[in-house]
Amino acid sequence: MSTQNTTAQLMTEIKELHLQLKEANASIEAIRMGLADAFVVKGEDGHQRYTLTTTDQTFRVLVEKMREGAVTLNKNGIILYCNSRFAEMAGLSLNRVIGQRFDQFINQYTADKLNHIIASGNISDYKTEETLISSDFSSLSVLMSITNLNLEEGTAFSILLTDLTHQKETQQVLRIKNEELEKARNEALELNNILEDTVNERTKDLSLSREHFMLLADSIPQITWTNLPSGQLNFFNKRWYDYTGLSFDPTFEECWEHIVHPEDLPATREKFNSCIKTGQVFEIENRYKRNDGIYRWHLNRSIPLKNETGELLFWVGTATDIDDQRKSIDKKDEFIGIASHELKTPLTSLSAYLQLISNYKKETIPEQVKTFIVKAESSINRLHILVNDLLDVSKIQAGKLHFRQCPLNVDALISTCAENAAYMFPDYNIIYKAGTDAKVNGNVERLERVLMNLINNAVKYSPLHKDIILSVTKEGSQLRISVTDYGIGLSASQKDKIFERFYRVDEQDFMASGLGMGLYISMDIIKNHKGTIGVQSRINKGSTFYILLPLLL
Repeated sequence: MSTQNTTAQLMTEIKELHLQLKEANASIEAIRMGLADAFVVKGEDGHQRYTLTTTDQTFRVLVEKMREGAVTLNKNGIILYCNSRFAEMAGLSLNRVIGQRFDQFINQYTADKLNHIIASGNISDYKTEETLISSDFSSLSVLMSITNLNLEEGTAFSILLTDLTHQKETQQVLRIKNEELEKARNEALELNNILEDTVNERTKDLSLSREHFMLLADSIPQITWTNLPSGQLNFFNKRWYDYTGLSFDPTFEECWEHIVHPEDLPATREKFNSCIKTGQVFEIENRYKRNDGIYRWHLNRSIPLKNETGELLFWVGTATDIDDQRKSIDKKDEFIGIASHELKTPLTSLSAYLQLISNYKKETIPEQVKTFIVKAESSINRLHILVNDLLDVSKIQAGKLHFRQCPLNVDALISTCAENAAYMFPDYNIIYKAGTDAKVNGNVERLERVLMNLINNAVKYSPLHKDIILSVTKEGSQLRISVTDYGIGLSASQKDKIFERFYRVDEQDFMASGLGMGLYISMDIIKNHKGTIGVQSRINKGSTFYILLPLLL
């Protein structure tokens, strides 16, 4: 009977303890979430109720979000409250931290230690670096900030603990860097003494080099100048002053504005400013006014001078008088135009006579003669093409290459060119997948001439690879027409010159026929269509010539 009573009593006590534990956990959670402003802690004098007089839910939420650990202690060093961050630093859950002694985590911070801090008079702003020991016995450097906290039951302590791990690591890195810096400073001092002597010697060398440069610049027949990376001109050679008749001061006040021909000035200024921004080589032809008021054509070229790190130091420019050469070219163009017109008439007559011979029926024409006639017609057709090219070049130079434009179907245009090319070059695979319904505004004959020229070049410079690919794609508001081959390709320097008049790609192991006018004429035709023409190529990998034309919406 006694044993049964004892068991019943134990079960009752266990239930009561469970209820007390549940209530304690609920109280702790309520305090942590800001739902309660008071709690009870058992001390030497029995249970004691504590009330937090300055807390509310907003403050508690703020404390919970802090990256610092926050702890409230009573005067005996018992933890009355802590936020989640401190529990994380201690490596324990919140309910296992609250009610523990603070010196369990920070050594020596007993009631005596806290009373000593109060007695020192620095409790309003007491800071110290300490080591926090977590539950797994790992250590963490922290900065402790202690202030007094007024509770209804008397003075308590509010403590903020800031993790100094990153700061300590940074301090260690700084210490190492400072040592390296001090070492480098000492080495720099040693080098400075050496550099001073070197600078003195180099200064003498630079002075001599400057004199050599000035002598060279003043001796050449070209106008020479230099300008800073900003574009500010800072030097002209003697040739400039002799040619313009300006003195030193007016040169830098007036400079190009009153020397360059008014018609050439906007383009010169735009190109110059663009090159200053991009660092590209400045090159343009314009007219300079001589000291007698006569304008003469000059080729301007300025290159950027950079140091070994790629930093732009200054620009060096020259202006070469090409007026006589331009006049010679104009005369040559005039001659070409007249000669082309004169050649066109006899070629037309010769073609007519050959057709009459081919169609002659009264007598049988020997087969060998027929062969000669076919070859003669082929040669005459080539002459017709060359004469037409020369006429077009003359018109381009005179600004008279005009033609009518109207909406046209691009698919039909390219299909026609592909079909014609297949007949002209039976040994090559002319590949084009028709299907686009895009339209552009243009001249059918001129655009067909451009495409046939690109196809002809692709065949000419692809003696081994027989695939020529034509394609059409839309790029925003433009239409891209491409002709791709897998031939000898172009170098970077060749790509820069390929659209110049009379330029031909002649390799050591490869010679091609033609006068080098096809791409020059094609470029002008495409410009008249408000489009652009370009090339992408690599040596021995082939080339892709492309045309960009505005889409007709």
